[in-house]
Amino acid sequence: MKYIAVHISLKIVPFVIASIMGMSTIYSQQNTIKGIIMEGKIPVPFANIHLQGTNLGTSSDRNGEFTIDNIPDGNYKIKASSMGYTSFYKQVALANNKTLILTIVLNSSSEQLDEMVVTGTLKPVKRLESPVPVEVYKPTFFLKNPTSSIFESLQNINGVRPQINCNVCNTGDIHINGLEGPYTLVLIDGMPIVSGLGTVYGLSGIPNSLIEQIEIVKGPASTLYGSEAVGGLINIITKNALSAPTFAADSFMSGWGEYNLDIGSKIEIGNNSDLLLGLNYFKYDNPIDNNGDNFTDLTLQDRISFFQKWSLNREYNRIFSLAGRFFYEDRWGGEMQWTPEFRGGEEIYGESIYTRRWEILGKYQLPVKENILLSVSYNDHSQNSVYGAIPYLADQRIGFGQLTWDKVFAKHDLLVGSAIKYNYYDDNTPATSGLAGNNEDIVWIPSLFVQDEVKFSKKHSLLAGIRYDYDKRHGSIVTPRLAYRWKLTDNDIIRLNTGTGFRVVNLFTEEHAALTGARDVIITEDLKPERSINVNLNYLKKIYSNDGTFIALDASAFYTYFNNVILPDYDTDPNLIIYQNLDGKSVSKGISANLDMVFPAGLKILLGATLMDVSNTQNGITQRQILTESFSGTWSVSYDFRALNLTFDYTGNLYGPMRLPLLSELDPRQEYSPTWSIQNIQFTYSGIKDFEFYGGIKNLLDWTPNRGNPFIIARANDPFDKNVQFDNSGNAIPTADNPYGLTFDPTYVYGPNQGMRGFIGMRYRLN
Repeated sequence: MKYIAVHISLKIVPFVIASIMGMSTIYSQQNTIKGIIMEGKIPVPFANIHLQGTNLGTSSDRNGEFTIDNIPDGNYKIKASSMGYTSFYKQVALANNKTLILTIVLNSSSEQLDEMVVTGTLKPVKRLESPVPVEVYKPTFFLKNPTSSIFESLQNINGVRPQINCNVCNTGDIHINGLEGPYTLVLIDGMPIVSGLGTVYGLSGIPNSLIEQIEIVKGPASTLYGSEAVGGLINIITKNALSAPTFAADSFMSGWGEYNLDIGSKIEIGNNSDLLLGLNYFKYDNPIDNNGDNFTDLTLQDRISFFQKWSLNREYNRIFSLAGRFFYEDRWGGEMQWTPEFRGGEEIYGESIYTRRWEILGKYQLPVKENILLSVSYNDHSQNSVYGAIPYLADQRIGFGQLTWDKVFAKHDLLVGSAIKYNYYDDNTPATSGLAGNNEDIVWIPSLFVQDEVKFSKKHSLLAGIRYDYDKRHGSIVTPRLAYRWKLTDNDIIRLNTGTGFRVVNLFTEEHAALTGARDVIITEDLKPERSINVNLNYLKKIYSNDGTFIALDASAFYTYFNNVILPDYDTDPNLIIYQNLDGKSVSKGISANLDMVFPAGLKILLGATLMDVSNTQNGITQRQILTESFSGTWSVSYDFRALNLTFDYTGNLYGPMRLPLLSELDPRQEYSPTWSIQNIQFTYSGIKDFEFYGGIKNLLDWTPNRGNPFIIARANDPFDKNVQFDNSGNAIPTADNPYGLTFDPTYVYGPNQGMRGFIGMRYRLN
């Protein structure tokens, strides 16, 4: 028996030795993949890296770096992905304890499908899962055509148009799907603090350096956001500490003498808090008159904006942030001889505007088991301006507080909220001169709202919501909404939205023509709040190919019906602006589509087009709305020459004819604008660590609105109407000096007066 045991043991020994050697070989052949994930020169934190078909993977750290150890020999397909970027794929072969070092570049697209959005439902949700269509734009989109403010940046977004309302001071507002600027609500971090004076005079003071992303909803959103969200809303979400660099600087200048500087920094305070600091400075002090009317083609500006945001890391990832911004601007436009000593006089015409504005925004998640969030904001906007000899002094203060409770149970995703908005407004115009007391307009608007998203299955969900507001001027206002989402496949989604909106009008903060030129303002009745009903059908199709190509089609058909529309009547009397509720209807309808394509070779293409018909019907007569294009298009084409560390960007827009505000039948200016386009190119070099150098040409076609017109500003040679003769009814009459019977009027404007110009700039980023 002992012999047998020994014999068996001897037979086992070679097997054991071979097994140990084999196991040693197996365990010795352990490979490693390490590297960094970037978007251009910017690290991408917390991206996912996975070897498909295995359980091996990891995520990048705060600096975008990652390591995957103990990988057996073999052939693998690496996938790197992160919200807001198209996925990266690469085939690799590993053997003999190889260490593979990769630099993975993720391509971001202006139309991202997987990132988190909050605007549509007032709670964080993946864009693909949102029943409300939300368009998302990242800072990289706006870097393709660098500008000094949000207002200018929006020119390359499909269906969104920055409208300049005055040839002299260049103030403006934002149109969505052809609707006038006051129908667009602008939010900062979800707070409705940009309205009234801020919408008209403050948009140019919001720097691009503030942006984490911009979310756009086209169609009424009053159920969640109250007044002004009638035609759509733009939510400017500010940067957070996670994505912000330790230090960043961006500066550029143009051939016209414009200069812009952005500086940002992140400071870690202890282990639990971060402080973001930002500074934007813009200056333009080079009067230019290329169209020969003796008026500045571009308003001169000197503005500065400070921003800071403090974030505290709390237990259970509860939210606590506090942000503040201060903005000051001195702008003027007018006759080329104007200097500040002529401010408010009748010798030389100028429009001079001093703006001072500060804002505070805060969010605090209550330390309770339930998800309850308190949001607060307050801003103070002071305006000191003169339009020729007419002073306009105004102050507006807006306070906002909101408490929301977010609860998920069974198939329901419930949101219940209560809000209150305080609006103080005072100026030296008839807008407040008839009020009692000290002529201040003070309004408190309390609100209650509730919405519930019911997920019937993975493919079907329905969101229903209703809001109640009380305004002492108009009583109770109720705004409901419905949104249905049908996920046909993982790559096909249909959304049907319907909702209502309302708007309370502040005429003198919204209508620049009431403050410039020689027109008087007439209000014929007690104005009722405007109301709208909207239906929007949206289809989203996404395509991922095996070679890394990504294609997305986002198409919508929309119809919006307005009643009680308040329209300025320019036609009845050329010397008056008459405000009244429209006795009829106003309709905005059309179709819009975005096509987004990203190719692995480095080519990105975004195409957008909108066809629309915006009209007003009164007394059975339908007329196209003034300053509204019938069609528009936008594009962005980018190509990375990776071997050269060079990126090429070609951006542009196209607008169809618009009906323009003529003063009379004798006015020789064109009644409709031509089809016009602004196109730009840019080259960016990133071959030096932490630096980017860029330059290009804006307005390649050298287009300006004076083409085909005898003049743009009516009576530019007599801005105080000293040589205009009037009849007994107050109408200007033709004379030898004034053959068309016109008065001074700078509101005939539909596009920028700047022609072709070059620009150069530099960015520095320290992570």
